[in-house]
Amino acid sequence: MALRPPSGRLRVPEEPYKINERITAKEVRLVGENIEPGIVDINTARALAKAQSLDLVEIAPTAVPPVCKVVDYSKFKYEQKKKQKEIKAKAQKVVIKEIRFGPNTDDHDFDFKLKHAINFLKEGSKVKAYVHFVGRTIVFKERGVNLLNKFSEALSDYGKLEMEPKLEGKRMTIILAPAPSKAK
Repeated sequence: MALRPPSGRLRVPEEPYKINERITAKEVRLVGENIEPGIVDINTARALAKAQSLDLVEIAPTAVPPVCKVVDYSKFKYEQKKKQKEIKAKAQKVVIKEIRFGPNTDDHDFDFKLKHAINFLKEGSKVKAYVHFVGRTIVFKERGVNLLNKFSEALSDYGKLEMEPKLEGKRMTIILAPAPSKAK
């Protein structure tokens, strides 16, 4: 896939591995199928790869000597991409749901938002609750701290507090993570 930078010239993406003639080491540790593993001269390794109509791919450039594998390069790249996709699919995605309060939030609103937070924690999402101070309400910081502490105590059965109340600009924030037993 060729990309066009703003200059208009064609730019070809760089290969992630050194292959065949691009390998600069004098000696390499050779591995692969139908190959006797061991340390050999680079020219011998290239000749062995060429004799089997395969490529010599440097898979561990930081090792001493570098490790090279005799393999079909396009097949090797495909397998590496497949492995990366698998790793990405298995990685757990963290979902953060936000709940907003004002410093003068009423009990009914608090209970309503608490129910939503319980549902979010049950489904395994993190909850970021914050008190947004508008205009002169910034003088009621202690109300914000009290509200967030009350919120985290009410959710103690469903999640654990990950971040204490912290004021960032006009927002006072806490983060709650789902409790391991309650998360799916």
